[in-house]
Amino acid sequence: MKVSECMSTDVELCSPDDTIRSVARTMREIDAGAMPVGENDRLVGMITDRDICIRAVAEGMGPETRVRQVMSSSPRWCYEDEELSDVSDHMAEFKIRRLPVLSREKRLVGMISLGDVALADSGRESAHALQEISEPGGMHSQH
Repeated sequence: MKVSECMSTDVELCSPDDTIRSVARTMREIDAGAMPVGENDRLVGMITDRDICIRAVAEGMGPETRVRQVMSSSPRWCYEDEELSDVSDHMAEFKIRRLPVLSREKRLVGMISLGDVALADSGRESAHALQEISEPGGMHSQH
């Protein structure tokens, strides 16, 4: 199965110049825990609710802090024509639950989450990914 067959296509994008307050409000409205960050029609980062809490609030930054100050600026992504099993393996390896999905022209076309993987594969790929993602450590570890 290809990523394009199970990804979410209604993706909100924020700017690195947006405030974390406005992004948090958008996340609340769309019931999302992560948003891709775009600039000049390109993916430049990801911001999560955890970034806002751990990188901003815990460090004493205020609600007018710009997204660029707390976002992950080297986001992982996948392509819409990749096999779901390969993407699931990458999610497990890098311990990430959500990935932006790009076209081969590097345009944002969607997002895929561990939940999308679980619904698409009846739990086979997602069980392995969840087990690996749940191990301590990884690129978003705060230690």
